[in-house]
Amino acid sequence: MSQPHDKEQRIPWHALSGEEALQRVDSNQRGLDDQEARRRLEEYGPNYLREKHPRPWWRRLLDQFTNVLIIILLIAWAITSMLGQWVDAGAIFAVVIINAAIGFFQEGKAEKALESIKGMLSPQATVFRNGRRTTIAAEELVPGDIVALSAGDRAPADLRLLKAKRLRIQEAALTGESEAVSKRPEPVGEKTDLADRSSLAFAGTMVADGSARGVVVETGRRTEIGRISEMLEEVEQVQTPLLRQIDRFAKVLAVVIVVIATAMALYGVLVHGYDLEEMFLASVGLAVAAIPQGLPALVTITFALGVQRMAQRNAIIRRLPAVETLGAVSTIFSDKTGTLTRNEMTLKAVVLADSEIEIDGVGFAPEGGFRHTGESGEPEQKGEPIDPEHNPLLSRLLHAGTLCNDSTLEQRSGEWIINGDPTEGAFIVAAAKASWDPDAVRRQSERIDSIPFDSERKYMATLDREPGGKAVIHVKGAPEVVLSRCEWLASPEGDSELDRNAWKAKIRTLSERGFRVLAVAEKPDEGRDSLEDKDAESGLVLLGLAGLLDPPRESAIEAVKKCRSAGIRVKMVTGDHALTARAIGGQLGLQHTGSALTGADIADLSDSELPQRVDEIDVFARAAPEHKLRLVEAIQSRGAVCAMTGDGVNDAPALKRADVGIAMGIQGTEAAKEAAEMVLADDNFATIANAVEEGRTIYDNVKKAITFLLPSNGGEAMSILGAVLFATALPITPVQILWVNMVTAVTLGLALAFEPAESDVMARAPRDPAAPILDRFLGWRVIFVSLLLVGAVFGLFLWETGQGESVEVARTLAVNMLVAGEIVYLFNVRRLTGSSLSRKGLLGSRAALVATALVIVFQLLWTYTGPMQFLFASAPLGPLHWGIILAVALAIFLFVELEKAIWRKMRKR
Repeated sequence: MSQPHDKEQRIPWHALSGEEALQRVDSNQRGLDDQEARRRLEEYGPNYLREKHPRPWWRRLLDQFTNVLIIILLIAWAITSMLGQWVDAGAIFAVVIINAAIGFFQEGKAEKALESIKGMLSPQATVFRNGRRTTIAAEELVPGDIVALSAGDRAPADLRLLKAKRLRIQEAALTGESEAVSKRPEPVGEKTDLADRSSLAFAGTMVADGSARGVVVETGRRTEIGRISEMLEEVEQVQTPLLRQIDRFAKVLAVVIVVIATAMALYGVLVHGYDLEEMFLASVGLAVAAIPQGLPALVTITFALGVQRMAQRNAIIRRLPAVETLGAVSTIFSDKTGTLTRNEMTLKAVVLADSEIEIDGVGFAPEGGFRHTGESGEPEQKGEPIDPEHNPLLSRLLHAGTLCNDSTLEQRSGEWIINGDPTEGAFIVAAAKASWDPDAVRRQSERIDSIPFDSERKYMATLDREPGGKAVIHVKGAPEVVLSRCEWLASPEGDSELDRNAWKAKIRTLSERGFRVLAVAEKPDEGRDSLEDKDAESGLVLLGLAGLLDPPRESAIEAVKKCRSAGIRVKMVTGDHALTARAIGGQLGLQHTGSALTGADIADLSDSELPQRVDEIDVFARAAPEHKLRLVEAIQSRGAVCAMTGDGVNDAPALKRADVGIAMGIQGTEAAKEAAEMVLADDNFATIANAVEEGRTIYDNVKKAITFLLPSNGGEAMSILGAVLFATALPITPVQILWVNMVTAVTLGLALAFEPAESDVMARAPRDPAAPILDRFLGWRVIFVSLLLVGAVFGLFLWETGQGESVEVARTLAVNMLVAGEIVYLFNVRRLTGSSLSRKGLLGSRAALVATALVIVFQLLWTYTGPMQFLFASAPLGPLHWGIILAVALAIFLFVELEKAIWRKMRKR
């Protein structure tokens, strides 16, 4: 017996005959005996997908505390606990727990992706053992078992079909094909795409109609669904750009804080002769001042608010960091059908012997008329309406398309719905536009027999008895197949000899215009009561060509345009043929549609060649799961941040590998949704563009929050550092610093999370994911504002003590000056470089105004209430103090606005 489970070689079972497949697995039509089945079960193992041991819950929980920012927060918690500030310590610890809980539960959901695939295998199987039909647990199946399938069954393993009777299997979850596909035992070519391997039934797919018998050729992880599961396990999920940047930033910040605090302590001891314990406490105070305790919580809250806004725009975020990654996306791989297009196949053009006809209307609504296009026939007829009842050739084509059809049209709740194949439904809608009742047409013509469409046969045929008693074979299908079987052409003068070359040119012209082309033909029949393939092999009369179009969504065209203006490449991945795909890509406004890359082309390119080709092309056709994964990896190798859409189990590895995996909410499988970071509630590409805009806004807001928090911490830290360097009293104590950080971070800082998108957010190029979150300009801004704040705080403290006031009053003045400086800087930072000297800049954010009011109330309570004075050593201030604070705060605001104006002027040069 051969080794079908040899890891290094996959046998092309679809290309072998049934007898050859039986020989390869050393079996026969009677099946295995029990003893041989047990032996093979020991050799190959049970028929289930190998399970990777998941992380235990406690390990997943502990992993949440390894993030550098969380470690910084824990350090801050430890420091505040050492200082005895239990309220502050409790608040910081709560932030740590909230962050850990969010990560813990989100990762738990992510690990369900594999489980959703494992659940697809059938629990039981009907097999022939010892020549007898019996039912066994599916996990006991082995290569060589003979399995029986019937409607409603789920294939328990990969089967090479031996017999099939009108078998149709739903493979959408595996191949992406939306309709059930016909299966038959005849072998197909070795290089046939997965979706066209009609001689195989794949594990996990559902039998829609008919019955079959097949031999098990692959089990467990060797099945197609098993291969995808293996790929999903092996795919590395990439970390988001912002988290990478924050990790780097936090590490650098931690090192800088430790170095400065240590140097300050040594300077105080060695130069000024301070006590070591005193310098240790000062170092602790500097660390407390410099660490932005509110940053992790602020980032998380900003993400969470973005998630809510995206949900309102039909984008459901499953993992918080994805909202930021969307803002860095530079390439989007998108499905075509239903995402970029309406998924409402419409018959738009008909080519007859004497004319070409255009059909108005889009979608399934039977609204629209017929008119001449002037492409053929008399040019002066262009645009003239046509009555199908008075056009015999058009009537014959519509009549044949209605009878050679299994779809129906109905209206539900005011919406027109096609039951069945949307392509077939297009003919029914066209007949309804001709004011026909398709159901009445079918009742008048009795169907005697039919040959269903399948991907190997590429046509459908019906044998119908017309009202006069005459039997007619009606055929519709792929134009090259139907045309090869036609000998005659229906024309106004009667059936005439067919010029195949002329009609091949017409087919190509329609394809280049973006139509999916079908040919419709008929053949008179005499007294036949059944229909075989051979009956439709020759002697057909070509009635004409039908050009069908799945129209692009208007919103998708606008969204593609929006993405292009934002510097984002949109690449379409479709199952259509290259010519049609290129035409649709052109209608959508994709950039590089001069050529298309097929799945076979992708397979032929090496890992070093593929990235260049992917960069040059925006249309991809017939992509298998491993091809989609290679597309993602190829574009990532060029430094791009990419999003990938998908709906089937076959898409899960690529969705997981992409920087942002986007699953379809309506058509998507659970496996795709679990592997993705985002789910589209409406399956609409425009929602992706909206989500990218929201992602960029969120990144801007996080950047603003960091640019706001760091100068505050910098001013506090410099105040302590200055006091040690100049041997003066601390202008602000560590406990007071904790108060300022806690109050401003949860009010002023949080207000920035509500900032709306800036006007140019979708007019910028995608940001470089490798660029630091604080560039040179923002680094300068942090230093500049820190110096302004420390100058104001230290200056007022020294001035007040110089006036003979107590240190408590001086520190209260300094603390309120720091808070006032942060308030005005909040309005500066709402526009990082744009002017805030406008009504919108000052009053355009309700959140900023509410936060400011809250901080003012908190500071008044802190300054004038006894408990606060006791806890924080604050003291009452007089009107003069508040006047000075307001004047200095206004000066800080104006200085920052002047700096922004200088920056804008320099940038224009």
